[in-house]
Amino acid sequence: MKRMISLALIALTAVGAGACVSSAAYTSKIEAANPESEGRMLTVNGHGVNVLTAGKSGPPILMIHGASANAREFTWTLAPRLSADHRIFMADRPGHGYSERFDGAEHLGEQAAQMAGVLDQLAPGEKAVIVGHSFGGGVALRLALDRPDLVQGLVLIAPVTHDWGGGGQAWYNGISATPLVGPVFTQLVPTVGPAQVKAGIDGVFKPAPVPEGYFEKSAIGLLFRPPNFRANAQDVQALQQELGAQSPRYPELKVPIVVFSGSQDTVIKPNLHVGKLKKQVEVDLVILPDEGHMPHHAHGADVADAIRRLAINDKSR
Repeated sequence: MKRMISLALIALTAVGAGACVSSAAYTSKIEAANPESEGRMLTVNGHGVNVLTAGKSGPPILMIHGASANAREFTWTLAPRLSADHRIFMADRPGHGYSERFDGAEHLGEQAAQMAGVLDQLAPGEKAVIVGHSFGGGVALRLALDRPDLVQGLVLIAPVTHDWGGGGQAWYNGISATPLVGPVFTQLVPTVGPAQVKAGIDGVFKPAPVPEGYFEKSAIGLLFRPPNFRANAQDVQALQQELGAQSPRYPELKVPIVVFSGSQDTVIKPNLHVGKLKKQVEVDLVILPDEGHMPHHAHGADVADAIRRLAINDKSR
């Protein structure tokens, strides 16, 4: 029996060591393809926040990405439509892309504080239009609640807004978020994650087609680095409770809000989120037929037009 246990421990150690080596090689490769040097590292509340920028003049716009993503989501979708006459700041949320993770970073208030720090440094004394996709919509709402002095208006794309009542949590997020097993489990992710991601991406866009080169252009591969994957899991695991605590405050919002939602979105169902938000605060809601969770791709021009209107405080449509 002791011999069997010893052999099992040796085998597990070998597998773990192999996973760590494979993980390190994957991380080096994906970071070489999407280098940190493309962004600007700010220190906010003692922690690094990586920001990609576009545009040199005009009103400021802050874009906040969703779960399983990073700031590069916007570099080839919305930023090119707006950079001629706006200053665009696309920030990695804590633990995503190249932004630093820290204890308590899963809380929406902490993430909003990091985003606020970006504006305090890059657009001091100005109000910005805040764009939030999916999870980033929840952060954008919290930023408007906690720092209304920074916010000109909100453009939310398929946003999470409320406690949705349970379900929808992937098993691997639960494991990855745990204190002891999570750091070990996530070492295996670079080996199996990228090969499994296509079906997931198809489901996120469905019924719309996935744009050519989406995985590479949005640098989705950064997600499968173990620390990034674990941070994402912690965020998602905490989200329902965070939104439950945050949503009663929405009547405090006094800025214009435009929301784009796909009628076929199965990731963030509009009736469970923006449908509830509309009962608490005035919202200009645009429901896009035959669209899923990524409307800023196929309907980027419409989203950009809404951003422009809020940036110049034009409330007409």
